Amino acid sequence: MTTRDFISRLQAAAAKQLVFTNSDGAMVHGGYHLTELKAASFDTVDCGAQKNQWTETIVQLWVPEDEENGECMTAAKFLSIYDRVARLIPLDPTAEIRFEYGDENFPPSNYHVENISENRTELRVRLRVPQATCKARDGRESGAVCCG
Repeated sequence: MTTRDFISRLQAAAAKQLVFTNSDGAMVHGGYHLTELKAASFDTVDCGAQKNQWTETIVQLWVPEDEENGECMTAAKFLSIYDRVARLIPLDPTAEIRFEYGDENFPPSNYHVENISENRTELRVRLRVPQATCKARDGRESGAVCCG
């Protein structure tokens, strides 16, 4: 999901609680903090010697060990933090947004947004574990060479 699409969904439901889940339905603990927003730029070379470039917006979530507040932040609070950061660093609205998190239910990783669902009080963001892939193999249809 692009950063722009994610932010638009939050703007349309600013008063709702922002709940993050995995595909099994386990939730990121209430009281999580948005501790960092990263404007990441990647320059890579795959096993077929092809250069690749892309950007990502990485949102780091964290739950302190002594956190007693079980409530999730609202979309409005997330947007407030995002807007403050966007005034300080360039966040690419076309970049994929990823969520960096880890606990007993979520192996530490930079998760993709699989989908967002909504009910009367919540926006539920389902996070999906990234899968390793071979870009050269994936691009073979375009004539790329793999593992060369």
